[in-house]
Formats: sequence, structure tokens, C-alpha cells
Amino acid sequence: MARQNNKIHRDLARNLRKNMTMPEQQLWDVLRKRQLDGYRFRRQTVLGRYIADFVCLEARLVIELDGNHHHEQQGYDRERDNWMQQQQFQVLRFWNHEILSHQEAVIQQIRHALQKQSQHFLLPSPLAGEGLGMGEKFGVG
Repeated sequence: MARQNNKIHRDLARNLRKNMTMPEQQLWDVLRKRQLDGYRFRRQTVLGRYIADFVCLEARLVIELDGNHHHEQQGYDRERDNWMQQQQFQVLRFWNHEILSHQEAVIQQIRHALQKQSQHFLLPSPLAGEGLGMGEKFGVG
């Protein structure tokens, strides 16, 4: 049964990645390819029995975008956030209209959370060419 649920979650996550909302796409354009301070984000990722809109595993940060339907599911969202926090993830929630209207303020809040979380977890990997230059010495890169 657990294996079947995993497949269902993976398929749902794949479908959500293919059909992103406008606010999700707008935020993904900023988060993808380590554009935000070198941190790697994944979108629509299965975590336990939940699917996180965006997650940075190295900083243990989950970002959720909420539309109007979240007014009706506040209990579920609270349960989900509690589970994420028990797994050592910090959860940031933003309304869709915040992404569309105040994207820079949202990005600053995400940056602040990344910096705060990084004090407790690993720092991001250096971007290509921005390390200590040891890769060439050891035949890497």
C-alpha cells in the first residue's frame, strides 16, 4: 500500500510541475538553477505524505504558495506544517497575490530564512568556478 501511495504522490507531483500556476511559475523563475544565492530548490517535491511547492533540502526550507482554496483547508495546512517542522523544515507561506504584487519583498523574506537556516545546516555548494580553485588541482572540473 505504501508503494502505491508513493507512486500516486510522484505522479501527482509530476502533474503539478507540468501545470504550474502563474505565481508558482513566477517564483520558480527566481529560484531555479541556483539563482537565489546559490541554493538549489526543487519544485513540487514529495516529502513524506505531502507535496511541497518548493523545497531547499540543504537549508531545510519549504515554501508554500496559497490560493483562495487554502481558506477552506487551514486545518490540513496546519497539520502539514507541523509535520514539516517535526522533520526540521522551516515553512514559509505566501499568498499568490503576494508573489504577483510584491515579489521583491517575498524574495527578501526567503533570503532571510535561507540565511537563518544556514546557520543550523550546511552552507550551499559553491557555484561552478566560485570555489577555492581546488578542483583543477585534483583533476576535477
